[in-house]
Amino acid sequence: MKIIILGAGQVGGTLAQNLASEANDITVVDTSESRLRELRDRIDIGVVTGEASHPYVLVQAGIEDADMLIAVTNNDENNMVACQVAYSLFRTPTKIARIRSNAYLNRKGLFGNDAIPIDVLISPEQLVSDYVYSLIEHPGALQVLDFADGKVQLVAVKAYYGGPLVGQELSFLRQHMPSVDTRVAAIYRRDRAITPTGSTVIEADDEVFFIAAKTDIRAVMSELRRLENPYKRIIIAGGGNIGIRLARKLETRYSVKLIEFNANRCQQLSERLDRTIVLHGSASDQDLLLEESIEDTDVFLALTNDDEANIMSSMLAKRLGCRKVMALINNPAYVDLVQGGEIDIAISPQQTTIGSLLTHVRRGDIVNVHSLRRGAAEAIEVIAHGDEKSSKVVGKAIEDIDLPEGANIGAIVRETDKGSEVLIAHDDIVVETGDHVIVFLINKKHIRDIEQLFQVGFSFF
Repeated sequence: MKIIILGAGQVGGTLAQNLASEANDITVVDTSESRLRELRDRIDIGVVTGEASHPYVLVQAGIEDADMLIAVTNNDENNMVACQVAYSLFRTPTKIARIRSNAYLNRKGLFGNDAIPIDVLISPEQLVSDYVYSLIEHPGALQVLDFADGKVQLVAVKAYYGGPLVGQELSFLRQHMPSVDTRVAAIYRRDRAITPTGSTVIEADDEVFFIAAKTDIRAVMSELRRLENPYKRIIIAGGGNIGIRLARKLETRYSVKLIEFNANRCQQLSERLDRTIVLHGSASDQDLLLEESIEDTDVFLALTNDDEANIMSSMLAKRLGCRKVMALINNPAYVDLVQGGEIDIAISPQQTTIGSLLTHVRRGDIVNVHSLRRGAAEAIEVIAHGDEKSSKVVGKAIEDIDLPEGANIGAIVRETDKGSEVLIAHDDIVVETGDHVIVFLINKKHIRDIEQLFQVGFSFF
């Protein structure tokens, strides 16, 4: 596939790296020569220096026969104009744009071929706030990912000493919880991936990815670690787009305080939020945190645009007795550095956004992609089509499907007359056409094999 990426920032660069490794023809456009040079030194891509929305720059990048344009510059207007130019002058088939401002996102009818021709809108702030909200809903989880409209969830937790399953083989899980169906999709031990089997023994500090119906998640979590009490009191540091979105989502169910350094922004926040207490000050002010009873706070969320400020304020909040701290970290080099120490969860906006972008780039009928382990692994929701003659998966039991090394099917969601049925993957389950199949891939170099596995042969047509 020939893909043009506009913007060589964190998201554009990470996306180029992901897609170039899968034999796509990638060209990246940016105004910064040094950024493009650094990218080209690392990966095999084409680069063009210039303004992303200028027609002659797009022609240099190969827009005339491109399959897809992905506009992820830091400027909403540039992204929108680039998509308009690609549609009006070159009829580019698929146009994806990152749009941050609510002023655009909240306007119905603004996007579409009759208006601004963008096929897929990506809002990083919306994606990140939804992701953080899911972590707050599941105390103790390191990652929570939705599939099949939230009917199935993939959850990562750290196994703790004293958990009922720690020191036990995975086969013990079904005996111990006969009424709950779940499957362990992967285990990471000291940053090394282990493909789980029935005889795999869970050790303390293992990072365990398990999949289950949403209603069963809490029960399974209790087997791997001491179940944490629900959160009640939350402090948010930073009143930007993510901070206000999250406060608005949380304030109806939790006691929320929001700390913002800019006085004018504080005034705006207090007018736009109903129940959230807005505080003017610095999130790294020890006296302010103590005044606001940080030691009795369940979650401290550092969501400013400054990585260093987020790291320092989170560490201070933890030292002062906050139960759980999460920090938004834009620099990928910092994420592994800080998570699991004083900071419980480091949130990477790039990885959250990349998963959403990859959903629209993957071949085949893929409806969901989640990037895991800082991009090393992926979880994919793909729809099976065809029949026993035209498909390599339809009509086959899971044990007979020729999955690539390190891949396993975690669950299937099947539409029936009675509604959606969640089937946790066991060897004897047979895949039917229309099934939503959730595949966990430890090494995403095999993504093309998965795409080909689910593609339908010509006899189906």
